[in-house]
Amino acid sequence: MSYFVVTREAGPAWIDGKNTFEQPAVTEHGAYMNALADEGVVLFAGPLAGSEHGRIRVLLVIVSDDEAEVRRRLADDPWARTERLVTSRVEHWNLLVGAERLSTV
Repeated sequence: MSYFVVTREAGPAWIDGKNTFEQPAVTEHGAYMNALADEGVVLFAGPLAGSEHGRIRVLLVIVSDDEAEVRRRLADDPWARTERLVTSRVEHWNLLVGAERLSTV
C-alpha cells in the first residue's frame, strides 16, 4: 500500500454562492466519503483555507495500491458523478516524518 495526496475542487456543477452544506446531495457525498474513511482508504480529508469564500478546494490523504485505484474510488463519489467536485491532482506521497503515527490510525 502507498500513500497518495489528492486535491479536489469545485467542478462545473458547483453552485456558486452556496456553501458546501447547501450544495445538492451533500448528505450522499458525506456518506460516501465517510464510508471510504471507515474502510481505511481515506485517512484525512477536509477543505483548504479559502474554501469558505466560494468554490471549494479539498485535500485528502489516501491509502491505496495505485493511482488508478484512487481515481476509480473517487469517481464513484456522488459529487464526482455529477461534476460538483472534480479531482484535480493525485500524487504519490513518500511519507518520511511521522509515518509511525499512522500505524495507530
